[in-house]
Amino acid sequence: MSHDDLDVLAVLHDPVRRALYDYVAARRQDVGRDEAARAAGVGRTLAAFHLDKLVDSGLLESGFRRLSGRTGPGSGRPAKVYRRAEGERQVSVPPRDYRTLALVLAETVDALGGEGAAEAAARRAGERVGAAGLREALLERGYEPYEEDGAVRLRNCPFHVLAEERPLLVCSINLALCQGMLSALGDGGLSARLDPRPGECCVAFSKNNGD
Repeated sequence: MSHDDLDVLAVLHDPVRRALYDYVAARRQDVGRDEAARAAGVGRTLAAFHLDKLVDSGLLESGFRRLSGRTGPGSGRPAKVYRRAEGERQVSVPPRDYRTLALVLAETVDALGGEGAAEAAARRAGERVGAAGLREALLERGYEPYEEDGAVRLRNCPFHVLAEERPLLVCSINLALCQGMLSALGDGGLSARLDPRPGECCVAFSKNNGD
């Protein structure tokens, strides 16, 4: 943790700013000022002020795009739009360094050929946390689930740093963890599978064929 991280997260203390951030972060597309203002229940000018503060802090990114979808003469000027920033912030008081330990353990699993044992341990961990309910377990662990065409997809990968370093190992463990959550529920109507999308978790939940 750095003081910069604390300063950035302190920006979210304002309830309007937090509502705007939560709305933009949950969208899979750029958000204009008018849309964000309506979602937060505030005026456009106030929304613009707080959105730009979130950009200044590094929590959001901004750009310009024609929201009408039209191009050419008469299509209007591009509007300022916002999206969640790619970087991540982590706060621990006092500071802890779990990332380094996780990377060391991942390297050890690879070196010892322990992928199968790691996946089995992940399934058991998933069974323990999944008993509270799939959505609850996913939300608590930062997956940010959302529904799309009858499937449950995961907007965020809680293991992003590790997945970038060792994608095959981490994604297989992540899948086993999610399969364990389903096993705890005893619901055969859903299955977890690898279905990666850019910027999202590699795991998705879908209905089994015939259900």
